[in-house]
Amino acid sequence: MLIIPAIDLQGGSVVRLVQGKLDDKKVYSKDAVKTARHWARQGALMLHVVDLDGASTGVLKNIEIVKEIASQIPVPVQFGGGARKIETIQLLLDAGIARVVLGTKAVEDKDFLQEAFKKFKDKIIVSIDARDGFVLVKGWQGKATSIDALTFAGTLKAIGFNQVIYTDTSKDGTLKGPNIKDVKALLKATGLKVIASGGVSSLEDLRKLKGLEKSGIAGVIVGKALYEGRFTLSEAIKLYA
Repeated sequence: MLIIPAIDLQGGSVVRLVQGKLDDKKVYSKDAVKTARHWARQGALMLHVVDLDGASTGVLKNIEIVKEIASQIPVPVQFGGGARKIETIQLLLDAGIARVVLGTKAVEDKDFLQEAFKKFKDKIIVSIDARDGFVLVKGWQGKATSIDALTFAGTLKAIGFNQVIYTDTSKDGTLKGPNIKDVKALLKATGLKVIASGGVSSLEDLRKLKGLEKSGIAGVIVGKALYEGRFTLSEAIKLYA
């Protein structure tokens, strides 16, 4: 299992939101590249970078910073936020991104999703961002769609995906613990490998998620807990070794 530190970018700064609310944020650094270097030095084997501005607008806004991170950090970068065209995915891969995260466009346009999978295969991964079991889009702003998260996951598996990111958006940034129940349900219903995200607050939360390893959990994205010093990255990595 991978522990994957999150770097959320807004206006060039490293921030953490609460439940994706743009007006409920805390700035942790004005230097995203320095932050990325820090996590790499601490032993991260992958970084999860999100362009929050891109996620909400559909247009990459922090691309130059993302390029710099990818070129200067010696670990793979998984990036999402505003990648809604085939050309954009290719641009990101050409810029050194190891894997592009798809969200809104993957949910709204099945033809695009099938074309992207055919062209890029394991160079892309879909993030299922859910609230009360239903998928959210456009940076989680506004109401949830009428698309059931488990049904959408089944669609992804049918296309050929074998791994997804799953975020309970009501947990994200709250430090109130991950939604173990829904992660279990997703693993059981689909057989997909899952990278869990949202709500991790302690090493005990990580232990609980590790208990799902045999069921197919592949990693955990951790943000606020690391930035708030609830535990160190090295402690988390040691737990998952």
